[in-house]
Amino acid sequence: MTSVRGWSPRGYRDGRGWLQGAPPPRWVRVLPVALLVAVTVATLVSPDGHDFGFLLGAIPPLAVLSYGPVATALLSSLVVVLLNVPASHLNRPGNTDLLTITFVAVLSVFVSYVRSHRDAQLVTERAVGEAVQQAVLPPLPERVGAVGCAGLYRAAQHGTLVGGDFFDVRDGPYGVRAVMGDVRGHGLAAVSTVVALLGAFREAVLDQPDLEAVAARMDRRMRVDSAGVPDAELFATALLLEFSADLRTVRIVACGHPAPVLLRDGRARELGVAPAAPLGLGLAQAETPKEVTVELGRGDRLFVASDGVWEARDPAGRFYPLPERLAAFAGTDAAGLTEAVWADLSGRCEVRDDATMLVLTPGIG
Repeated sequence: MTSVRGWSPRGYRDGRGWLQGAPPPRWVRVLPVALLVAVTVATLVSPDGHDFGFLLGAIPPLAVLSYGPVATALLSSLVVVLLNVPASHLNRPGNTDLLTITFVAVLSVFVSYVRSHRDAQLVTERAVGEAVQQAVLPPLPERVGAVGCAGLYRAAQHGTLVGGDFFDVRDGPYGVRAVMGDVRGHGLAAVSTVVALLGAFREAVLDQPDLEAVAARMDRRMRVDSAGVPDAELFATALLLEFSADLRTVRIVACGHPAPVLLRDGRARELGVAPAAPLGLGLAQAETPKEVTVELGRGDRLFVASDGVWEARDPAGRFYPLPERLAAFAGTDAAGLTEAVWADLSGRCEVRDDATMLVLTPGIG
């Protein structure tokens, strides 16, 4: 499975650039050393080498970007020493210039010390975030029962590992069941609701005989959590699927969530579902969601995506044509399919919401 634990190809493993907390690229680490060597060589071969002396003042601040306090202190010391070596032609700086560079060097060491401690704290906090991610949305196995699984999750809130989308696939006494949902909002504020809904789904899979009852259990969880909270406006869309024991049919319940796409013989077709109200709006008091049964053939795959995929728009304001693009990638394996769609989607459109995809392959086909 590829998800936020399956890392983005852009620069760092989770897509962060070096200006957003990722380790700096190699050229940034080499830059202060290269500048020190270049100035040294220039001063030795030029009779007017002292004209390059002002460049030395940039070395300590550059070292702060990628080195710890010890390495920054070493480079800063080399700068001060170089200013006082007669052979470098730079042994005639004014007292004010020398004091200024020395002050900048000492300040750079201090800043590097603070930065290194901050980075260590961020690493610890990110490790905690990854542990939470593993607890909330553990990686899907390649197969659950007789159903192959592949998923991808990209959170909209930059730098976070969890958001408002969720999915899970579980085997139980009534067959393999899957869920994909989208909680109102995204980012860290939605995580507690995601945890509650996944817990309700996992319990209902074990003791509820039909999908409508599973949806009702999740709806009740939402309503209980929002009771007594003024202006909670807590709701979530969800799509529930249940595969028959012989894998010849799949039952689908849609609660305000986009329908799945059936991939068959190189074609992609959005399945018709009976839409119901989102979870949290009182399904027990409203019309019960209707279950739809779809026949499956050998080699069929179901592609389920969140609103962040369906509603992404290109610069001209057009929605992403998901079924059309899925047909173009029909020959790709399940894990590669999610990556191909994500690369195509992010290249064509601006994705402003959590983007989640799930590919379910019943049987061996």
